[in-house]
Amino acid sequence: MVQFILPEQVPDRETFEGWTRWRLTRHSFIPAPRISSDEYELMRPREQQLHDLHRAATHANLPMQDTPMSNELTRVMRARLQNNALKLKPNTRAGLMITGGGFQGKTETACEIAAAFEDSWLDLHNHLNPNAIPGTRDLHVPVAYVQTPVTAKPKSTCQAILDFYGAEHKNMTLPQLTRQVRASLHDHGTRVLILDDITRLKMHRADDQDTLDLLRAFMSMNTTLVLIGVDIPRSGLLRAGKYDKHTGDWIFPPPSANLGDRKETQTERRFKLIHLEPFRYHTAAGIAAWTNHLDGLQQSLRLFASPPDMLTGGRMPEYLFRRTNGVVGLLELLVEEACTEAIATGTETITEQLLDSIALNLGDVPGRPRIDNEIPDVPSSAPPKRRRSRPRNTVFDDRGLPPDSDSEHAPNVAS
Repeated sequence: MVQFILPEQVPDRETFEGWTRWRLTRHSFIPAPRISSDEYELMRPREQQLHDLHRAATHANLPMQDTPMSNELTRVMRARLQNNALKLKPNTRAGLMITGGGFQGKTETACEIAAAFEDSWLDLHNHLNPNAIPGTRDLHVPVAYVQTPVTAKPKSTCQAILDFYGAEHKNMTLPQLTRQVRASLHDHGTRVLILDDITRLKMHRADDQDTLDLLRAFMSMNTTLVLIGVDIPRSGLLRAGKYDKHTGDWIFPPPSANLGDRKETQTERRFKLIHLEPFRYHTAAGIAAWTNHLDGLQQSLRLFASPPDMLTGGRMPEYLFRRTNGVVGLLELLVEEACTEAIATGTETITEQLLDSIALNLGDVPGRPRIDNEIPDVPSSAPPKRRRSRPRNTVFDDRGLPPDSDSEHAPNVAS
């Protein structure tokens, strides 16, 4: 049992070996078995300890669920990767930009789609590079995943790409690095190049503009460029855009007659922008989608006293939405901590009272260096205060005769 509970070293997806290990093992985690509280009581103390540890690992590794938003991203990205990979023309391959707020699952969704594409691509070619030079045994790397350097410059970006392949780049000039990247993309048969945290590029810096020009040049190498970042439309990578809630697209103003060849318009024309949004709770369809997501999440939990509608009954869906603003990453973090508290206190269920005691703090979340807008605002656990209404003006109300008035002085209503 222990080998399924205790995780090994987390794969570093920024190297070919780490990406491959993650791709091959991404669905291998086995959750804790479902047992009753009576079966749990029959276990020896050591067995109970191991089962609790397995339950904690299950709650810490909740499976990624499909959402209406991720399904749309899957549909668009899968079609673009496949179509670009099958093209024989030497023209520029159209890319993708995936944007959205922090904790929306942009990276995990994109990596899952890319990994599924690589699985099918390798199976199609019997795990061999169809474009390999005769007599060589270059690694076949259909997908490369790279983090944009914190201080992005053309040289550091090239070095980050080459580090994924494990290629040598010491003391190389920028032209040499560029040629080496082109050679690596070609020799390894790379069809997809994912650059995460692309909004680290700041377009007011000349080096960052040169880096974006460099990335556009890589698109002519039969490689689909996938850029992932927070709030891309307002980052400067594209001209200022406006989000259309009705169509779900970002609308860009038409370029002026003398701006037809500007770099911004070239980037805009070469990329399709996909916005990964949080859940909405103002329509019947949005509420139903949110409730279905909560139901799927509850199926993965291992609590002994959880009713079938623990997350979906009563006011709980509305409560969870208020606590997370419909952000899937915040929801998983809140539920994970709630499960830990439920097991530690012996309540073995999630209630509003228990959730009220949990305050989400994202300031110390381990992982990548924080960038602008990456950490979303976390709603308070306290219920929203009701707005006090102003008292009614009673100056002109008729209160009748005073109680101590003499009845003989009262008007004769009958007369």
